[in-house]
Amino acid sequence: MGSKNKLKRFKENDSFSNVIQPSREDVFNDSLKLKGNWKRDFFKNDNPIVLELGCGKGEYSVSLAKMFPKKNFLGVDIKGARFWRGAKTALEDGLTNVGFLRTQIELIDLLFSENEVDEIWITFPDPQIKYKRTKHRLTNSEFLDKYKKVLKPDGVVHLKTDSEFMHGYTLGLLHGKGLEIEYAHHDVYGTTNAPKDVVEIQTFYENQYLAIDKKITYLRFKFS
Repeated sequence: MGSKNKLKRFKENDSFSNVIQPSREDVFNDSLKLKGNWKRDFFKNDNPIVLELGCGKGEYSVSLAKMFPKKNFLGVDIKGARFWRGAKTALEDGLTNVGFLRTQIELIDLLFSENEVDEIWITFPDPQIKYKRTKHRLTNSEFLDKYKKVLKPDGVVHLKTDSEFMHGYTLGLLHGKGLEIEYAHHDVYGTTNAPKDVVEIQTFYENQYLAIDKKITYLRFKFS
């Protein structure tokens, strides 16, 4: 994407009512007014809040919002030029239960109050296979601690990925911590009992993976 297109998208994001781009000052000074008040002040309802971390173009967040109108969805990504597409589509389609938050994922515990979130989706994250990059892996112990903090006690985390490595790594970590694994399958399209929000929503890249018969893995777990 050219720099002119990126600048255009950043400018449009500033005008979108469904995009939040907090300043570092708001984040680190604990002055973001939406923290603890996302339902009331952003979504203006009392429905459950679901985060998609590393939402990319926002396809999954938008599709989930259409599938579950009684839930609030928030796509989180640092790359605003990417989720511009999802934000624009949501506005064009008149979806009021989906928004986008431009921030680093490692800051989510500073942007949401304890127990404010009901579910978290992690869709096709970079597996960060090299050992030195494990600190960026979105299901490492540090990230899991942050998720547990913002999730309600019975909150759910979903991991959908084309990476067998990421799937196996996360399963091993969860077993080691004694966490409750509700569902796990290394080929979610190859089973008959897959949840509809997993197999009925497919991103652009996921369709490409499926076209070459690349297996898609999925697991769902809780902290309690």
